[in-house]
Amino acid sequence: MTKVSGIYGILPADLQMADLLAKAEAALKGGVRTLQFRDKKQGYKRAIKRARALRDLTRDYQALLIVNDSVKLAVDSEADGVHLGRDDAPNLIQLRSEVGDDLIVGITCRADAAFAKTVLKEGANYVSFGAVWTTMTKPEVPELGLARLAKACQMFPDADVCAIGGITAGNVVQVKAAGADCAAVVSGLFAADDIEARAQLLTALWSRA
Repeated sequence: MTKVSGIYGILPADLQMADLLAKAEAALKGGVRTLQFRDKKQGYKRAIKRARALRDLTRDYQALLIVNDSVKLAVDSEADGVHLGRDDAPNLIQLRSEVGDDLIVGITCRADAAFAKTVLKEGANYVSFGAVWTTMTKPEVPELGLARLAKACQMFPDADVCAIGGITAGNVVQVKAAGADCAAVVSGLFAADDIEARAQLLTALWSRA
């Protein structure tokens, strides 16, 4: 099974197609090798068109594409995986029986180690913890802090742990030092004036840490 590791870029939701692909390619050119696609607007026809365009682009860069929330969209677009929130997470044992073992499945756990233990046992490939720091992307999510992130990584030494929330070039080294396998970045990457340069910086900091 493919590991999710390093800088994990989460694309802003609901961009125009040209802007979406331009931002994605800039991150890929900068060295990011995992991208997540989120589409919050209604319309499956619109979403599948975007997901397939991203699938073609990520293949060109030998990068992973993860689709947020929708197993159907992930399967239909031939994405590498799906990321599900706690409320979206179905019976993972049943999901595995339907999609097989090749689809990467990530689950949002926030600060709930017991939930993480359950979903890992049921077949999740990686679990995300956060917000490590307060983030404007999801201001309602309470801050986890580095110490609790490190504790979660120690609790699940054999699992892939993804940190999320408030991660920037200024603190990504601390995230890796805490034991995380990957760092999910939204505004810390895609709000940059030069996304390619920011991606290069983040990936270099991570690889050197």
